[in-house]
Amino acid sequence: MTLDVATRRPAAITAWAVAAAGLVAALVCGLTTGTPTIWGLLPIGLFGVLVVSGMGMLPAALVSTLAALLVLLPAPAGLGSLAVASIGNQVTLIGVIIVLGAAVGEVMRRTRVADVIVRACVGLVDGRGPRVTSFAIMVACLILVAALGTLGGALAVAAPLVIPVAARLGYTRSATAAMMFVGGCAGLALAPFAGSNVAIMSAADAGYGQYLLYGALPLVAVSLLVGLPVVSWMQRHSTDHYDDEDRASEEQATAPGRRASIATAVFASVLVAAVVWAIVANAGLVVPLVALPLLGVLTGLAGGLGFTGTLRALAAGGRGMLGMLGLFLLLAALFVAIEELGPFDVVLARYGDQMAGLSPFALAIAIALLGWVGVPGATAAQVVLLDQLFGEIAASAGIGMASWIVVLLFASKADTYGPFPNANMIGAMGLARCLNLRAILLAGWAILIPAVGVYAILLYIEL
Repeated sequence: MTLDVATRRPAAITAWAVAAAGLVAALVCGLTTGTPTIWGLLPIGLFGVLVVSGMGMLPAALVSTLAALLVLLPAPAGLGSLAVASIGNQVTLIGVIIVLGAAVGEVMRRTRVADVIVRACVGLVDGRGPRVTSFAIMVACLILVAALGTLGGALAVAAPLVIPVAARLGYTRSATAAMMFVGGCAGLALAPFAGSNVAIMSAADAGYGQYLLYGALPLVAVSLLVGLPVVSWMQRHSTDHYDDEDRASEEQATAPGRRASIATAVFASVLVAAVVWAIVANAGLVVPLVALPLLGVLTGLAGGLGFTGTLRALAAGGRGMLGMLGLFLLLAALFVAIEELGPFDVVLARYGDQMAGLSPFALAIAIALLGWVGVPGATAAQVVLLDQLFGEIAASAGIGMASWIVVLLFASKADTYGPFPNANMIGAMGLARCLNLRAILLAGWAILIPAVGVYAILLYIEL
């Protein structure tokens, strides 16, 4: 503990020293330059440096927004207009959607809708052999994560239900962790209301159907096709079997009641209707802003929570994501201020002719790789940041909507699969009670390598 504190303290001092230097530099730029100015890129660069230095995303966003305001130096009336524009900005709305998604997830947990979904998927293949059951477990995790829009929360619900099934079939902890990880990550790519996916659709000006066609479905196909042989290989090369008590735990659990089944039917009906609306109407952010509260309220009422209980569940679920909403509100203010500063206008004016001669394919690959290994933070924030940094440049180079979906999806999701351990991997391991980090890394790489090839081919064809 003492060593951990001693290690963190110099890093924190360094980060805040960088923040102070950045604010001073921003003030100097504000006093010596007008708009448009290329120095409008300073706050974005400062944000990236601060996060890499170990500062939390929320304080880093606050410092960077202050830096943008110091470069801009708006009048009081202009500051008010900037605040109003930030509140109504699409970036802020993405933060609201993340809060609403967490709120609905809590309602699903309390009404046991999530339990019904997992039990139904696994029950359909009961007695059909280990390989079919492992596929059913992956699909159950996929559906649950897609419905909740969050990987950790959905797998936490699924784990107590799928582990006994896997244990009774003789699957090891490593193989079970791989099933949950591969299926869950595929579901996260499909999730219609996950913050990062909404951010991709917003940035590319695309509907959910286009997002599925060009972005999510190739990753899901690779995950499911490669996932089965990966799990089989993992099973043959691991020995961390479950205990007898793990095999019996599901039988001792209380099965969901009739109200949970009714709530699941209501949830599924509203979700399908919302997805159809999103595909047909191409209504963008309006769909999750309307559908998520409706999903939460109707599911809670159908599940027997009552109106007050439903509101309490929604509040409890959303409360944990208020910090994320604050982050996106600050990012919105940052990007509105940067738009006023017009740095990209300067870049395009100076280098537009050279950019027009760039290979769109090479530029798309470069941006995707930069997002994969170089842009820190939550995935939705990554998407927003990459779009603000490179959106106009990519458009001027001829990168269209379909290719931009591929670039942003790969940039924001590839690091989930590797090359290094990450929170999603560790979370799946912990929930599966697995200590074999090498196994989960290999599972991630096994998905990542063919996914890179598939997306590179798609970009080459489109560009």
